[in-house]
Amino acid sequence: QVQVVESGGGLVQAGGSLNLSCTTSGRTFSRSTMSWFRQAPGKEREFVASISGNGLKVYYADSVKGRFTISRDITKNLLSLQMNDLRREDTAVYYCAADDSPSGAYSFSTVISPRLYDYWGQGTQVTVSS
Repeated sequence: QVQVVESGGGLVQAGGSLNLSCTTSGRTFSRSTMSWFRQAPGKEREFVASISGNGLKVYYADSVKGRFTISRDITKNLLSLQMNDLRREDTAVYYCAADDSPSGAYSFSTVISPRLYDYWGQGTQVTVSS
């Protein structure tokens, strides 16, 4: 059974940092695109960042560019999201998502769609206070 588990969320003051982790088990996603999405109360789930299977292609939402960094350690089945200079508007539940297919580098328009992803975690809450 495939499991996707996020951790690392919490309460932080504006300007602070958090590092989110996503671990997978049950299969390997070493060649698959993986991404972070988030969903704030009353809003739709939105794309945050993605990384290709080979780790060479990354994309970020404009709202987090320059503040967030996505990375992966294939040897540990680990996906990470380093979040710096957090703002109140970053408050949301953050989800890790994995594409089932081994892939090359998708286009930006492809990775930002939740429909691409076959596996999702339960989410981890990030709350940024002023």
